[in-house]
Amino acid sequence: MIRAAIVHTARSWLGTPYIHQASLKGVGCDCLGLVRGVYGEITGRALPEPPPYSADWAEASPAETLVDAARQWLREIPPDQCQAGDVVLFRWRLNLPAKHCGIATSATTMIHAHDGAVVSEVAIGPWWRRHLSHAFQFVP
Repeated sequence: MIRAAIVHTARSWLGTPYIHQASLKGVGCDCLGLVRGVYGEITGRALPEPPPYSADWAEASPAETLVDAARQWLREIPPDQCQAGDVVLFRWRLNLPAKHCGIATSATTMIHAHDGAVVSEVAIGPWWRRHLSHAFQFVP
């Protein structure tokens, strides 16, 4: 995969409103929908539809559902080796499963969809670094 193409594609989603469980550029997406949409555009292959999930799914079970799915479709890398174009996963709390994801646009920035906002590019500052749990690369 060409990292620049992944970043360019992810940036084309900027401004898409947050809509839980959606994955339509310019219409609505959540964090998983953003990654699914970019993956589909870059690879030409759609990721399988996830089963319906509630906003608090990660608090309801200790299962690493998001990590397990990423391992099935993406190539895991050490989080400290994350580069532009890689998928990053975060835990809201250390004792909870990873629940949030985004796409790195550099070693210090990412694009993500966050509840109550539009798809945005933000700094991966100290708070995000502390909560970064996994990183993955798209598989061609």
